[in-house]
Amino acid sequence: MSNSQTIEKQLRDILDDDHILINEPLNNHTYTKLGGEADFFVTPSSYEAVQQVVQLANREDVPFTLLGNGSNLIVKDGGIRGIVLSLKALTDIKVDGNEMIVQSGARIIDASYRALDESLTGLEFACGIPGTVGGALFMNAGAYGGEIKDVLKEAVVVDRDGQLLTLPADAFDLQYRHSNIPEKGYIVLEALFALKPGQYDDVKAVMDDLTHKRESKQPLEYPSCGSVFKRPPGYFAGKLIQDSGLQGKGVGGAEVSTKHAGFIVNKNNATATDYIRSIEMVQQSVKEQFGVDLEREVRIIGEDPTS
Repeated sequence: MSNSQTIEKQLRDILDDDHILINEPLNNHTYTKLGGEADFFVTPSSYEAVQQVVQLANREDVPFTLLGNGSNLIVKDGGIRGIVLSLKALTDIKVDGNEMIVQSGARIIDASYRALDESLTGLEFACGIPGTVGGALFMNAGAYGGEIKDVLKEAVVVDRDGQLLTLPADAFDLQYRHSNIPEKGYIVLEALFALKPGQYDDVKAVMDDLTHKRESKQPLEYPSCGSVFKRPPGYFAGKLIQDSGLQGKGVGGAEVSTKHAGFIVNKNNATATDYIRSIEMVQQSVKEQFGVDLEREVRIIGEDPTS
């Protein structure tokens, strides 16, 4: 029996067949609609199953990658070897007084609207962020003056050894678009948000206003990974890119949005390579014209295509 068959057999001992996909195209799971195949794409529906998959990867020395909903991510055209674990089956949202317990596969947008339903304030900023709750913690997602660290009380994670831990917010070193979750190798399973009582109409008014701003300014009509670059100190990335004359330019099917220069869109069947080269083109041009280094906010993972 080959190693691949051994891994598949052990995965089937942990998960039902409908939670395991073999050679799954990852362009089905990314907002850019880009990415090659995953050897194994698994979607466990319990915390115990997540632990067992991690322990299997450790035991068999199999490469292991966590994938959220692919909203702030570029997967290279060569795909990802080993096991890709998605938590999209873990989507429960519970409210207890002013606290909200949200599983990591739930969209942060859905959490913000559940808070609205309960007349709770604190998550309005997240009403337009497309990522999952786990992904939002991973990068301390934020928008319009709010960020995850403002509301996170604690989180349940699985560590590299497959152990279940409950950790306070300050254990994650949450800073601007940063956490220590990737360095620690944590897999976030759920988050506890501490919110405050609000007035339904007031919370809704803020969310309606933020939604209008997002829809009017962002190129939502094309696949993209959202805002590509972090805000450089003293500047706005989109303004620098716009002033560099890059809107409408790109490589292959990828293009710097003419609607919002901070976005690169998949306009015409782009490859991940097109997208990455477009990012590099923007970084080089802004550096040459303004002397500013643009740091990526989007993550790039996976393998280059084989020729």
